[in-house]
Amino acid sequence: MQVRIPAGVRDGQRLRIRGRGEPGAGGGPAGDLIVTVHVRPHPVFELDGRNLRVTVPVTFPEAALGAVIEVPTFHGAPVKVRVKAGTESGRELRVRGRGVQTKKGTGDLLVRLQIVVPKRLNAKAKQALEDFRAAVPDTDPRADLLARARG
Repeated sequence: MQVRIPAGVRDGQRLRIRGRGEPGAGGGPAGDLIVTVHVRPHPVFELDGRNLRVTVPVTFPEAALGAVIEVPTFHGAPVKVRVKAGTESGRELRVRGRGVQTKKGTGDLLVRLQIVVPKRLNAKAKQALEDFRAAVPDTDPRADLLARARG
């Protein structure tokens, strides 16, 4: 038997197919068939209602200076997304209308940016980062963390 699974169905959701179950007792009408859906996780996208979430790695220069990056979509060609200069890791960008299409509407693609730090640096890159550290004002991003933690 073929069953049509609607877009946006959630893991564990049950679908009722009327009249396709076992025959009724004493020649009565057939009952309903209950199908429990198990959704396999996607390797790239995560379903959040009608929205799709994707984590996209960006380099430190892209996050610090700004860039236009390509982001995959579930239904086809990638979209270009502008990363503003000074973007922090974990920032979420919304691409409207690129989520799951259902009868109730279309969701959005939520792009979570993750800054990737290189594991190895050559001497030139290492020197460039040392120069950058010297050029940036001496600020500690964790300065008030201990005070806030103590309440």
